[in-house]
Amino acid sequence: MESNEGVKKIILVVDDEPSILKLLNFILSSTYTLVIKTSGIEAIAWLEEGNDPDLIISDLMMPYFDGSTLIKNLKISGFYRNTPVILLSGADDLEDKVKEMPFKIDRFVEKPFNPTILKSHITQLLS
Repeated sequence: MESNEGVKKIILVVDDEPSILKLLNFILSSTYTLVIKTSGIEAIAWLEEGNDPDLIISDLMMPYFDGSTLIKNLKISGFYRNTPVILLSGADDLEDKVKEMPFKIDRFVEKPFNPTILKSHITQLLS
């Protein structure tokens, strides 16, 4: 249930692949307000402006400032400790990588992903 009827939940999407961003925009923008950033550095800058997303979807592997570094910084900051995170990745050993992370990932989804499954994860995490 939404507290403000008609107000879309905000999802911060962080990915450097244009095709993934197009797909996420296509499957999610009718239901959610998407804020798209193409690097962890852009995402941190947006968050430091005082923005507060309801959920974060981040790619794991990005140049310069990867998804793992981004999420670690968010969880350490305290402000976003309770913001749910979905990690997207094409890595073969994604499950092992998630287990090694020193912070909690709410969900992880392998690329290529099934849009229905991703939407189901989002609905569960935002309810």
